[in-house]
Amino acid sequence: MKFVDEASIRVQAGKGGDGSPSMRREKYVPFGGPDGGDGGRGGSVILEGDSGLNTLVDFRHQRLFKAQNGEPGRGKQMAGKGGEDVVVRVPLGTIVTDEEAGEALGEVTTHGQRMVVAQGGKGGLGNVHFKSSTNRAPRKTIPGEAGQQRQLHLELKVLADVGLLGFPNAGKSTFISAVSAARPKVADYPFTTLHPNLGVVRIDTERSFVVADIPGIIEGAAEGAGLGIQFLKHLARTGLLLHLVDLAPIDGKDPAESVRELEQELLKYDNALADKPRWLVFTKADQLSAEDAESRVNEVLGELAWEGEWALVSAVAHQGTDELVQRINRALEARETARQEDELIEERFGEALPEEPYDPLKDEPPA
Repeated sequence: MKFVDEASIRVQAGKGGDGSPSMRREKYVPFGGPDGGDGGRGGSVILEGDSGLNTLVDFRHQRLFKAQNGEPGRGKQMAGKGGEDVVVRVPLGTIVTDEEAGEALGEVTTHGQRMVVAQGGKGGLGNVHFKSSTNRAPRKTIPGEAGQQRQLHLELKVLADVGLLGFPNAGKSTFISAVSAARPKVADYPFTTLHPNLGVVRIDTERSFVVADIPGIIEGAAEGAGLGIQFLKHLARTGLLLHLVDLAPIDGKDPAESVRELEQELLKYDNALADKPRWLVFTKADQLSAEDAESRVNEVLGELAWEGEWALVSAVAHQGTDELVQRINRALEARETARQEDELIEERFGEALPEEPYDPLKDEPPA
């Protein structure tokens, strides 16, 4: 029951080109001498972060990435052409480990970040480097070096932009079915979700985000009870948490009390996760009249003194889901824009930004 995307790939850098043993032979030049050029360097294999990717699914079909060899040197002291690098795009949050050495190579965390995982071999030296007053016709050359080869393990612990939180039977599986193509098991009893489900919410041909439905949390989850806490750690980098609240629970429990209990479980487990942007999403609005649903929501919001974002939806009837999806997408795009602006400022001015920059998902717009 892993909420982790993993892949194993083989990377092979190119071999450096051999040095040339060429001797200069031209008409009217009786003592031409050596003129062998150097070999070109081998191409490297490079991982590059791409914010448009969300999973490692592409590596199920291609597992070998091989860079081009460098060309050998030639006569007239012409160096061989270097081999082309192979750039492999990976999602942000990918952890890279050398399987054979058991060594962590690093993590790709930002868009455009590059990590050389297999260095191309150096080009060899031609015989022109070995001529001297006592050796005017050297045949000695140095061959190109072999490129690095590695078996890499890629691990992506964060697959979702949005994580769904809630107690069992809060309507998480129904919600993800309504907004994406995911089809988790849905039933009218708790714990129908035993494994995490991922759904891609498509806004248009170029815009989408990923929603993760994790097993329901129960009281005492932070101490190990239930299933949901096993997956909470993998939502650490999600941009937004949707806290689904059942307006018509089958056990008659007060929705406001349910919200408080889940907040306590988050606090017990990880303060950073509890501080993440979190929206309340009241579900199963179709089971009440419009007036009763709105009255119940206002009552819960007032009891909680809630000042954050909230929504009222019915996933079964597709009421409010489209509007909520659009709001989520705008918030995620605003967060990404703010992140890119922060990186640009830091790059231009060479200094770190404040520890807590403006976050459009949870902060009020600056004055």
